[in-house]
Amino acid sequence: MFIYGKTTSNAIAVMSYLAADPARRAGSAEIAEARKLSQALTAKLLTQLATAGLVTGQPGPGGGYTLAQPAKDICLLDIAELFEQIEPPSLCPFGHGWCGKGEPCPLHDSITEMLEANRHFMENTRLSIFTGNGNLK
Repeated sequence: MFIYGKTTSNAIAVMSYLAADPARRAGSAEIAEARKLSQALTAKLLTQLATAGLVTGQPGPGGGYTLAQPAKDICLLDIAELFEQIEPPSLCPFGHGWCGKGEPCPLHDSITEMLEANRHFMENTRLSIFTGNGNLK
């Protein structure tokens, strides 16, 4: 089941740190220490997030990273889609090609509901939840 994997979890940890104080720039070492990640991994994630337009970086003294958009405009799915296969493979317990060709399997509706609920959660959970005054939307 897709919720999200470890890389996405780490990227959300990085983004949540930036969302907590959006006006302040933070360096990769600071974020890594605060989130208990390696600095190399944090730097790599920040590079990928910057390439995707989710963070902006400024080099040099006083530099660091900030969110590229307001926290309320970034959802968990925006982050996850960088690192995950968003469209899940067939989870039909009867095997590939069963559901969608004739009568669906007995679990089809339950699996579909679970996947839709997960997507709804990822689309509607905004980084503003980490600002201390945010909510799920």
